Amino acid sequence: MSDQYDALKSIVRRNTLEVQSGGNFELFDELFADDFLDHTPQPGGTPDKEGARRLYHALREAFPDFHAEIHWQAVDGDIVTTFKTYHGTHRGVVLGVEPTGRRIKFETVDAMRIRNGQIVEHWGVANLYYLLQQLDALPSSAPKVPEH
Repeated sequence: MSDQYDALKSIVRRNTLEVQSGGNFELFDELFADDFLDHTPQPGGTPDKEGARRLYHALREAFPDFHAEIHWQAVDGDIVTTFKTYHGTHRGVVLGVEPTGRRIKFETVDAMRIRNGQIVEHWGVANLYYLLQQLDALPSSAPKVPEH
C-alpha cells in the first residue's frame, strides 16, 4: 500500500513543485484530466481544467518567483491532502491589488483525487486573508485612537 500511496503523492508533488513552482505547463496538461473538476474555484474562476490553468498562470504573473514549500501530505484512498506554504514577490496584480514588490507567503491545504495517474478533482482552502494583510489591502484592525 505504501508504494501506491507514494505514487499518488508523487503526482501531486510534481504538480506543486514542477507546474506551480516551476511553470511547466506541458506537465500540467499531462497531470490534469480533461474532465478535471475544482470544487473550490477562486472567485471569477471556472471549475474546470482551463480554470485551473488560468489560475496557475495568474499566480505566476502576479508572483514570477512563485514557489511552494510542502510541509506534509496524507493519503486517504485516492485523495492526497497537502499542507504547503506558497512564497513569492508581488510583481503583478493579484486579487485586484496592484504590485507592491513585497515578499509574501500564505498557507494552503488542498485535497486532490487521483484517477489513472491524473488529477481529477480538487478541494482547497488558501489563507488569502493573510496574503491581503501582507499587501496592506485590508483595513487595519487596530482600534482607532480619538483625535484631540
